[in-house]
Amino acid sequence: MSSLAQWRNPGAQAISTPNLQLRCPRCRFGLGPLRNERETVRVQCPMCLLEIPCRDGIWRAIPSGREAYFERFMMEYQIVRAKEGRGSRSDAYYLELPYRDVTGKNDLQWRIRARTYRYIERRVLPLLERHQPGALGVLDAGAGNGWLSYRLSLRGHRPVALDLLTNELDGLGAAAHYENVLKYLFPRFQGEIDHLPFADSQFHCIIYNASFHYSEDYARTLSEAMRCVRNRGLIIIADTPWYSNERSGRLMVSERRALFTKKFGFPSDGISSEEFLTDLRLRGLEDRCGVRWQVHSPWYGFRWALRPVIAKVRRRREPSRFRVYVAEVRK
Repeated sequence: MSSLAQWRNPGAQAISTPNLQLRCPRCRFGLGPLRNERETVRVQCPMCLLEIPCRDGIWRAIPSGREAYFERFMMEYQIVRAKEGRGSRSDAYYLELPYRDVTGKNDLQWRIRARTYRYIERRVLPLLERHQPGALGVLDAGAGNGWLSYRLSLRGHRPVALDLLTNELDGLGAAAHYENVLKYLFPRFQGEIDHLPFADSQFHCIIYNASFHYSEDYARTLSEAMRCVRNRGLIIIADTPWYSNERSGRLMVSERRALFTKKFGFPSDGISSEEFLTDLRLRGLEDRCGVRWQVHSPWYGFRWALRPVIAKVRRRREPSRFRVYVAEVRK
């Protein structure tokens, strides 16, 4: 009998990601392979007795104390996203992402996401696909509504989606819109990027899709990713704001909090997120974690490229820029 204590329901199909090994996010005890999420009710750690229930197809892998820690952040984040018009009741909205926002409410941001994804799909993923036969195991860290996991599934890979939010418009619950298109819906975990509920060396690739800047400690987050990625696997950071210097990034954070306070009634600072990257911060991660970044610069169009020039002429703070950072993990 394995160390994994699982309660099961009969009559379900196989999961999309076989042999995914779990680890207790609280005491770090190995929990063995994931069973079918449609057939398993919950997993319990035999060491610390933490229960990881599966509700509505989502594994809830956050210990109760940590869930309370994130409560204000999650509440405020969902308020902001709802007022920005995120999500839809229509399947078409999710199935078109990131290439088209059928609501028209966040067109510019989705155009950026689409160009970033195209770049990763054409220039980064092939680095692994050429040398790895069959499907890649990919952790979509900060998956949101799961659009990236959906696209990776269509490409023939085996993604796992992880996020703090589970709501049906903008969180992991929204991935139900992909069920009628995919043969198997990818596993979904509510969990922390600093305490991943997965055993060592589980993934060929971990992608932080517009999510790395929510980390409260970049080195800790990166070290946890390195633990979970396989030898010669990739860690990809995409669509996290980059600034040429620390001052510009801190000005952005200050401006953003003032704007949110005026618009929503709170600064949206429920956790101490790092918020942005600079070259100095990236070099610090190289030194502390023993990685080397390959920096890729997708083309977002002339108007986007001219933003820094226009800001300088108008004597404004430099705008954020997006790059794709890729590190190969050697073990």
